[in-house]
Amino acid sequence: MFGARDRRDVSPEEGASPGLQGFAVDKTFLSSLRGILLETELALTLIIFICFTASISAYMAAALLEFFITLAFLFLYATQYYQRFDRLNWPCLDFLRCISAIIIFLVVSFAAVTSRDGAAIAAFVFGIILVSVFAYDAFKIYQTEMAPRATQGEQQ
Repeated sequence: MFGARDRRDVSPEEGASPGLQGFAVDKTFLSSLRGILLETELALTLIIFICFTASISAYMAAALLEFFITLAFLFLYATQYYQRFDRLNWPCLDFLRCISAIIIFLVVSFAAVTSRDGAAIAAFVFGIILVSVFAYDAFKIYQTEMAPRATQGEQQ
């Protein structure tokens, strides 16, 4: 019924499809500038989430949402899984993620500092640092990924 070779005779290496072998983490990406920026954004977002949880719990949803979005991008880039979704413009998505995070954290940080609570002031300070990290990340994405495409289009 199954032919000359049964499924039990196939070794696991032959039977597994190449796409289902697991997620191999690219350690060179994690130590590159792009990986370090994502890791820094992740750590600062977690710190801000903890500060908002300790002081003003109304603003912690923004930090938690951005934490999960940054974690998803770090996972997709570190495992090279984003290459399977070739129809998405990943540099543009990443650029928009940075710009939206800049706007959200600027608004939330300045709104939190009005409470004059110690943890809220710490969240404001870390929020301003995080905004500068997101701005640098957006600049590097635009400089390396988006600007060369614009100059290539003009040459054609």
